[in-house]
Amino acid sequence: MGLRPAWSSQFQRDKLPPVRPLPLLDRITPEEAWGGSTGAGVRVAVVDSGIDNNHPDIAAAVRAWCEPLRDEQNNISFSFEPHNDAFGHGTACAGIIRGIAPDVELVSVRVLGARLSGAGVIFAAGLRWAIEQGVQVVNLSLGTTVNDFREGLHELADLAAFHNVLLVTAANNMPVPSYPSMFASVISVAATEEATRAEDLLYNPAPPVNFGAPGINIDVAWLDSGRMTVMGNSFAAPQISGLAARILGKHPGLTPWQVKTVLRAISKNVREARAD
Repeated sequence: MGLRPAWSSQFQRDKLPPVRPLPLLDRITPEEAWGGSTGAGVRVAVVDSGIDNNHPDIAAAVRAWCEPLRDEQNNISFSFEPHNDAFGHGTACAGIIRGIAPDVELVSVRVLGARLSGAGVIFAAGLRWAIEQGVQVVNLSLGTTVNDFREGLHELADLAAFHNVLLVTAANNMPVPSYPSMFASVISVAATEEATRAEDLLYNPAPPVNFGAPGINIDVAWLDSGRMTVMGNSFAAPQISGLAARILGKHPGLTPWQVKTVLRAISKNVREARAD
């Protein structure tokens, strides 16, 4: 089975703190949140290793591409030509999102290479570009533990929030702080076996990780139209990105804080507490 990603233990039934009912908010139901929505009209940027637009799970849903490039003088330029997936990771995340919200438009921002390695300045440049395009959701199944980038990424997280761009971030698979998943303005996600589908997400009332979603031993799209069984917080984040896209498809204009509030209200453990 392998070593479980960090933060996943928070969502075990015997460790998840009890949820205090909030009647004003708990009236929201899954049907009201996303019923009938397929994510149509919502643009989701996947900042990752690229997306294989020809994979059956993607079905040519990528409508724009961006790849930040750095020259020897550390100047940043951008390529907007269609690119492939350098590893498979981005295609997996994009496939998860489309499996939940099949009519979203995808934007591929390639900042990681063949070994899922990348430079912090490239990551920041790609994220800033995505925010400035006015997409509604950015999936960040990556982050950095380098403290030097903390301030710059915090600025970008705030910029996204002020522009009504929702950042959905994966917590690090190791029990260490990573950015931007530690920031209050983003939605931070970890993998859990307690949720078997995205709609059964769990709310964590003891941040920094906000939600638990499927991400342990799940089947995903991969390179060359293939598939892979994977495990990691990286694959839980796009579950929430897909749900957020469905919410925004049904309720355009919600702010990131409002989307987070809706997700809390329809989380499985919150609904169970309401029923009790």
